[in-house]
Amino acid sequence: MPEAGEIAQPNGAASSASTDTANNTEAVRTLAVRVEALVFAAGEPVAISALAAALEVTPAEVEAALGWLAEQYADRGIRLQQMRNTVRFVTAPELAEAVQRLLGMEGAARLSAAALETLAIIAYLQPITRPQLEMIRGVNCDGVITTLLARNLIQELGRAEGPGHPMRYGVSDEFLNHFGLLSLAELPPLEHLDVVVSQALGADKPGHQPSAA
Repeated sequence: MPEAGEIAQPNGAASSASTDTANNTEAVRTLAVRVEALVFAAGEPVAISALAAALEVTPAEVEAALGWLAEQYADRGIRLQQMRNTVRFVTAPELAEAVQRLLGMEGAARLSAAALETLAIIAYLQPITRPQLEMIRGVNCDGVITTLLARNLIQELGRAEGPGHPMRYGVSDEFLNHFGLLSLAELPPLEHLDVVVSQALGADKPGHQPSAA
């Protein structure tokens, strides 16, 4: 029985709320199946707005479906990766070595310290221009930017306003793959950056010499 002063809730109201929740969950799951098919068929990063248009739903509904899918794939060999407003399926980061062996990519060159430093600055401060990078690093960055573009780890994001209209840069989807991230939200806090760079360089392995960028 309700305490004094409390108003008893009709059983019908509670039942109706439970039914609404179940129906909403089922609607999200049903949409997630359709979203999954489109992301798989795209084979490359696809915009959330494009998914919404193709399925004739709102971007918010697609986001909800993607959230459900991400939970389902959390412990699988395939993961859902989101970069800005695009999504795609990728292999699980912990399987990177096995995938590289399968594809014959074990000998891929490591990034140099200069490339990693520049990449870290771009990741945390994007969009950023070459002059801004050079002001922070204190050295010319033409060569390392060319290397990062060639490795598809960064991308051009359009020109900035101001004198000369310099190009702005940001990290790419391949950047997420390279470092085993599912989204930029998984970037480590800045105070942990030195550890991440050291691990990426293989500095914990005796005798390792990083290759040139």
